Amino acid sequence: MPMPLSRSLFLFLGRVAAALGLAATLVLPALPASAQPVSATLTTPHVTAELLAHAPQGLSPGATVWLGLRLTHQPDWHTYWKNAGDSGLPTDLRWTLPAGLSAGEIAWPLPHKFPIGPLANYGYDGTVLLPVPLTVDAGLQPSPLGNVDVRLHASWLVCRVECIPEEGDFLLRLPAHSSTALHGAAFDAALASQPQPLPASTASRLTIDDATPPGALDIVLDGLPPRARGRDLALFVETPEVIETGAAWQQQWQGSTWHARVPLSAYRAASPALIPVVVTLDGGSGGLQGWRAELPVQGTWPPPAPPALAAAPAPLATTALAAPPISAAPLSAYLLALAGAFLGGLLLNLMPCVFPVLAIKALSVLRQDRTTLRQTGLAYTAGVLVSFLLLAGLLLALRAGGQALGWGFQLQSPAVVAGLAALFTVLGLNLAGLFHIGNLLPAGLAGRQLHHPTLDAAFSGVLAVAVASPCTAPFMGASLGFTLTLPAGQTLLLFAAMGLGLALPFLLLSLAPGAGRWLPRPGAWMETLRQFLAFPLFGTVAWLLWVLGQQSGSDGVAALAALLVALALLLWAGSLPRRAGRWGFGALAAATLLVLGAWLGPAVVREAPPAAQAAESGWQPWSAAREQALLAEGRTVFVDYTAAWCITCQYNKKTTLADAQVLAQFDAAGVALLRADWTRRDAAITTSLAALGRNGVPAYVLRRPGQAAVVLPEILSREAIEQALASR
Repeated sequence: MPMPLSRSLFLFLGRVAAALGLAATLVLPALPASAQPVSATLTTPHVTAELLAHAPQGLSPGATVWLGLRLTHQPDWHTYWKNAGDSGLPTDLRWTLPAGLSAGEIAWPLPHKFPIGPLANYGYDGTVLLPVPLTVDAGLQPSPLGNVDVRLHASWLVCRVECIPEEGDFLLRLPAHSSTALHGAAFDAALASQPQPLPASTASRLTIDDATPPGALDIVLDGLPPRARGRDLALFVETPEVIETGAAWQQQWQGSTWHARVPLSAYRAASPALIPVVVTLDGGSGGLQGWRAELPVQGTWPPPAPPALAAAPAPLATTALAAPPISAAPLSAYLLALAGAFLGGLLLNLMPCVFPVLAIKALSVLRQDRTTLRQTGLAYTAGVLVSFLLLAGLLLALRAGGQALGWGFQLQSPAVVAGLAALFTVLGLNLAGLFHIGNLLPAGLAGRQLHHPTLDAAFSGVLAVAVASPCTAPFMGASLGFTLTLPAGQTLLLFAAMGLGLALPFLLLSLAPGAGRWLPRPGAWMETLRQFLAFPLFGTVAWLLWVLGQQSGSDGVAALAALLVALALLLWAGSLPRRAGRWGFGALAAATLLVLGAWLGPAVVREAPPAAQAAESGWQPWSAAREQALLAEGRTVFVDYTAAWCITCQYNKKTTLADAQVLAQFDAAGVALLRADWTRRDAAITTSLAALGRNGVPAYVLRRPGQAAVVLPEILSREAIEQALASR
């Protein structure tokens, strides 16, 4: 009869989990936060972004070379200029270039003004190319094929009524010794749209008039071309947060000089000595024309606004995201948190991640005597508790180092998700009978481990924590939210309570003298049950592959699936009898796994560029700025803090939050729906959760202007939402 999953498998996989599973979480902060670029073009529902180059003379030193990001906006959407105006953020370009190349600053084309009620923004709609000059020196070393790779990470804020932050990674491969001039016309048009410098003139000046608070700027420009004289011009101040961007202002011509008076911002914080200004003229069929002057400031700046006003509206977001200070919890609240953590650990035993392994472990004790059984139970409990305390210590260390992490952070790493998928695959294949651990271990080790059941059980506890990690987050939210505010001792005790809950069923089975009578007698049915329990584990693997798809994209899923097939081949080959070609098949399988690992491994752990979230039944992507803007408008906001790896989140999303009646109630109440996706590491979401006293998902919050947040239960129901909407 094949060897059942017992001490052999738990010792083997427990050591793997201890050495790899928990260690993987230690390296999570060091993993790259952005993906390696894979294309020169990225399309979102709002923008098509494309990295372009113009090098008509190749990449020889002294040649004229331009790079640029071309943004093609969907109708009614826009991105921002270097000074975004009253809100928004300028597009940010971060280059990764080989030695011998260096990029300059963006040569910003002339912007447009977008009035929004009493406010105004500066930016671009339609199609705009943001050109950047590239300097080539003699140190450039092309590849053997004569190519040079240019990489760019770009981020931009695209807005209509709502604003959506987007980003992308781009790769462009340029020939070093031949011409790249396909987009010459686009670069010529972008460079022609640059503001022309005005000639130096003593008549041009910028003077502060502080007679009437908060004051005004008097601007005089001389040297504008004759075609501009007598025409109304648009004014853009390059220095942010100095003028009232959307306020009414005056302009007039006095002969050949242009005069303007612009009110200062009531929230001005800076007092610059030099202010660059740009004026533009709509030339009709000739297009937009513009001129630029850098004007020294004459006069004395009035006192800036107090800090509480000068930083508005930023303090709204900052205050909402401020993490609570570290302090001991009141005894009653802490006892309630301990009870919640203990109950959460107890419920973990019923989860599909844990139950198959725990069931087989429990059945394995039927063959043990009472003394050995008692030692096994205590060692298993010790392994569980030590593992949870190590995780708690890791969180405390990261918290002390300033890392914004919450519970579930390990599943935000593609490497950890892939490792867990491999672990569950190995467990499932063993339960299904594809291979047996005893056939893989050296004979000496296989014999010795049977004499150390206590050590075996301790590693079983480590394995139990490893396989439980995908299922813990839904049970940790309310109780372990305290870990962001508690002293180290109370935090460790809270984690220990959850570990005790996880270990309790097996501990009771090992310590209670008559507990064995409740278990069925050993028999052939155990083999059938063992094989059946493989399928919940395979289901968990399928779910982990879906989670990985949210992080590494379809390429990462395909790569991991190929590696899991190669791993299964290796395990099968290792279990073959020697006469059946064990060594030959094993060598072939090992070589296949190594080659695929080197080739496909990077695609598994590489985070794909985050895709823009499409609107789904009225939901919008969450950001602190968006939430505060809606509250400032008097709107009620409902925030769904979720993650792809959170099973409870997905259940609530597909049931209660997709319920037509619930959505109709939200719509009737004018509630704005925001979704904070924590699948990847996001410090803003982590800090926002901390402000709620949570450090895990799911979390559901209803906020009304000027009122305390209403936090809903983690297991969401229509009745809970109706009650929250009815409360005032």
